[in-house]
Amino acid sequence: MSSEHLDLADYRRRVFSIYDALRNDTRPGPMRAVAFRAAKDRLFGSHPQSPIPSDERPGFRGLAYWRYDADLALRGRFEPDPDAPGTELPRSGEGSMGFRRIGQVAFELGCAESRLGVYWIEGYAGGIFIPFRDATSGRETYGGGRYLWDSIKGADLGSERDELVLDFNFAYHPSCVYDARWSCPLAPPENRLAIPIPAGERLASVHE
Repeated sequence: MSSEHLDLADYRRRVFSIYDALRNDTRPGPMRAVAFRAAKDRLFGSHPQSPIPSDERPGFRGLAYWRYDADLALRGRFEPDPDAPGTELPRSGEGSMGFRRIGQVAFELGCAESRLGVYWIEGYAGGIFIPFRDATSGRETYGGGRYLWDSIKGADLGSERDELVLDFNFAYHPSCVYDARWSCPLAPPENRLAIPIPAGERLASVHE
């Protein structure tokens, strides 16, 4: 086992810990977001397994975010689809990873009901994966979309009975946004939202 493997194991533990702290933080949303973002920025700026390239870390001053918006802290009803076939999601680079669409999550966004496909990652021990695109994609945010859930990496916002927490204030970019050496699954067409979601991570070149 190399030091790189140990670094990766440590990085994943730290990500799990950050999300565990988020789920157990009972403070108001803006305060929870500040604590979460500060912890993630520290991890990205210093850890050897950070997606930020090593030569850029000394000058890293934190990721770009929108201000917290309580109206985009949502819950959605999970609607299972046990007969959905396996699929391959589009990727930013080479490689493949099998997914199975296990259902949809329905939620109120604005004055209308929206839905996103919910995927199960077939590799490793499995995990819930919810990517999405919206009207900011390709402008204020990465064109391939952002992630709400990726529980295989610890990005689990929480659930209660048949409801999933869908807090867009914690939406984040895949690693391939920061370094092309990463190959990341992208949001499929069914997970495109027609309206902008100005919450969570955004591109650093966009200013409020």
